[in-house]
Amino acid sequence: MSEEPILIAPLSPQAFAPFGDILEANGAPTKIINQGFCGRYHDLAALDFLPSDGEAGQAGISLFDAQPRSLPYCLDMVERHPLGSQAFLPMSMHGFLVIVAPDEGGRPGRPLAFETKPGQGINFHRNIWHGVLTPLKAPGLFAVVDRIGEANNLEEYWFEEPYWVAATPKTKKQTKSKK
Repeated sequence: MSEEPILIAPLSPQAFAPFGDILEANGAPTKIINQGFCGRYHDLAALDFLPSDGEAGQAGISLFDAQPRSLPYCLDMVERHPLGSQAFLPMSMHGFLVIVAPDEGGRPGRPLAFETKPGQGINFHRNIWHGVLTPLKAPGLFAVVDRIGEANNLEEYWFEEPYWVAATPKTKKQTKSKK
């Protein structure tokens, strides 16, 4: 195991921008539609799907039912999708663990970990190293938007030394403010 754990940070647009998009209904809607009864938060993700060897591929929506994981979490593998972005949209109001890693010469660098707020989804940009879908509570049901096609759109990297991903310790001030 790696000596220093990876501490989970709250998901923020600034910290996550190099890796993808945060999908959430935050602030005023972009448009009001359906006779004024619906706010639309419009075009929140940069979907990106490449053709491969004459095979176009297309965007698809799938449902994933992932088993919840517990903390500390042993991170031994990350993956990336060279031909398309991938969005995870939770179908419950639970946050989930998001792990990303910068690319360092075709291999993942030291990972970063974030926890989403309830109601947030994410979109990984194409070719970004990331952990697998990691809910921390049941149900682990997600809508997933990604590239559907015959070409191989998955590259895995197994770490020689796994990492521990752990919750950030709460300070006394944080603990008191929640009471």
